[in-house]
Amino acid sequence: MEIIISNSSDRPIYEQIMTQIKAQILSGELEGGEQLPSIRALANSLRVSAITTKRAYADLEAQGFIETVQGKGSFVAGGNEELIREEHLREVEGLMGRAVEAGRAIGLSDTELSEMFALTLE
Repeated sequence: MEIIISNSSDRPIYEQIMTQIKAQILSGELEGGEQLPSIRALANSLRVSAITTKRAYADLEAQGFIETVQGKGSFVAGGNEELIREEHLREVEGLMGRAVEAGRAIGLSDTELSEMFALTLE
């Protein structure tokens, strides 16, 4: 598992960690049941506070992407295909929303936008 932290980013470090782990789960790079590094090990390898990695893991667990087993560690949640699908759907909806906003910003009507989407689908 590779995570790259940018100190010049305006996003908090825990969010950078969380986003990159989540992306690896969504892409299939990390599979269900796969064990993640311990909070302390990840913190040491990234040279960040254990509290920072703990928050990233807690957020991932709250979102259903990982599971923590007391005394054993954190694992990629198994059987989360529906969660992964929902996350992909949200991403597509966001992209479509931005396309609609861009179209409206240049004065396209709903009909013109619909035609553009239909042409794109072909």
